[in-house]
Amino acid sequence: MTDLPARASEPPPLLSVTAPAHSRKSAGAAATSRGEDEGHAVTGHAEVILDDIDARPGSATSLLRTFIGLYLRELGGEISSRALVHLAGDLGIPAPQARTAITRLKQRGLLLSSESGGHVLNPAAIRMLERGDDRIFTVRTMQPGDEWILVSATVPETRRDLRHQLRRRLQFIGAGAVSAGLWILPGHLDAEVEALLHELGARDFATLFRTADPRPAQPLSDAARSWWDLEALRAEHERFLASVDALDTSAPFAAHVHLVDSWRVLPYIDPGLPAELLPADWPGARSAAAFTELSERLAEPARGHVDGVVR
Repeated sequence: MTDLPARASEPPPLLSVTAPAHSRKSAGAAATSRGEDEGHAVTGHAEVILDDIDARPGSATSLLRTFIGLYLRELGGEISSRALVHLAGDLGIPAPQARTAITRLKQRGLLLSSESGGHVLNPAAIRMLERGDDRIFTVRTMQPGDEWILVSATVPETRRDLRHQLRRRLQFIGAGAVSAGLWILPGHLDAEVEALLHELGARDFATLFRTADPRPAQPLSDAARSWWDLEALRAEHERFLASVDALDTSAPFAAHVHLVDSWRVLPYIDPGLPAELLPADWPGARSAAAFTELSERLAEPARGHVDGVVR
């Protein structure tokens, strides 16, 4: 094992989050009016904190977001500035960079300021974090005969912002693009799709179908390669496995946070397709096994380190 590499600069976003060619939007698209770039939206009168679709694993902001998801709820939802900056330093983040990242997380609605001058978890973020727990720590793979869900969305031309958000966020939760306005996902994501549509205020524009027998013109395995960018997904699995090889487990807290940070987007963007639709050398099972083994080994000593700093 080698030491963790330095993370002085912001890494590029995950390639797999980029839309397929037939639905790709210009990189210079303006930020939407619903707060997409800040990771939150307001639906009716309720604030909704959205999943982090632009995560850059290893960046200061991403690492602190991962720390918050792992530990802040167990700490009662609040942490002092001193403790958070101290723990950021244990992750290799200098204090000025940590404070900048904390400010960004507040701008995105994940953290709020406490009366004591520390930081508290925004209650509106709890559902998003709970959904993340399910995705990150419970890897689900489709089996032969499992149902699929199809999402047909027709968003008015006057709501291009919503159309863009819906496309990006459906892809982030593992949807394949069948054609413009038509997406396919594993059936076990039904509830997550419904929640996403409601959170974005897009439910009125979408119709959902379930089927166990999709019949494209070509073999289903060929269709899957056109609906999902499997080569980009493979590259993300290989990136994760390389990060595992580089992990220094002698410091369990830093190792655990870096491990989860490197992994946490993969269970979203990889839909967990059945084996018969994937190449024989698909690395998904190796990635999941490596994450599970290391996470279980590091979790307890990592939590002990956090308790020692905070208590």
